[in-house]
Amino acid sequence: MRFRAKIVDLACLNHFSRIINTIAKLAKTCILRLTVCKLYFILSDKVANGGASMWCELSQGNFFDEFQMEGVAAEHNEIYLEFVPENLWRALKTAQSAKAVKIKLTNKHCPCLRVAVELPSLSSSSRIVTHDIPVGVIPRRMWNDFREPSVPDFDVSIYLPVLKTMKSVVERMKNLSNFIVIEANLSGEMNLKIETDLVSVTTHFKDLGNPPWASEDRCQSSAQGRDLESMAEACIDIKKLQQLLAGQQVNPTKALCNIVRKRIVHFILLHEEVSLQYFIPAIA
Repeated sequence: MRFRAKIVDLACLNHFSRIINTIAKLAKTCILRLTVCKLYFILSDKVANGGASMWCELSQGNFFDEFQMEGVAAEHNEIYLEFVPENLWRALKTAQSAKAVKIKLTNKHCPCLRVAVELPSLSSSSRIVTHDIPVGVIPRRMWNDFREPSVPDFDVSIYLPVLKTMKSVVERMKNLSNFIVIEANLSGEMNLKIETDLVSVTTHFKDLGNPPWASEDRCQSSAQGRDLESMAEACIDIKKLQQLLAGQQVNPTKALCNIVRKRIVHFILLHEEVSLQYFIPAIA
């Protein structure tokens, strides 16, 4: 089992660092799945237990100048590691003006991801700062626990408003309640609502648009003959939604959400070479 990679391009390095920062805001610990072509960051708190789950994938070719890996076996050419994303982000933060960053899986005293940051120096010799980030190696028999979450048939799929706007609305609402109701329809309308004994606040968004598949096969059965104005809603933990919005260092080119009435809200954020899915279960 071997893994080593190198980033030389500064723009790629900073972009990668922002992605890790986003993930660190969503997950205290997560799984890094390495394949020949892709990296996956996976958080699978069991949604049934009220935990959110995350699936983020990126193509290594868009970030790394060198990338070599050998998995646990020829027929299972993958590596699954458990680690604390905050630690990786801190290591990358020291690399903002680096000439190169190398990441390597080592096993001196325990398995670690070694991040070696080559900093520019005035003399001919370069300065290298290394960070060892402890990782747990996930055995083959447990890999199935970390498969891509299946997307349930949704009632409504809608594009999200500008995330910065949504974030400031949610931050204000967070002071009033621990729960937020997201509701949307197939006419491009979405509301964020808070209802407590003392106060009821609703923010309305219009003309957001619905993705083309919103009325195709996915929710064909439920969408057919359904009133386009009728709202599908789910009540979720406002802190989990705020974490997702606060973590957005990269403004996605597409952001949308699928609502399964009273069951789950599924967010999809797409940015050129990165896709992030985040599932927040509804509170009964």
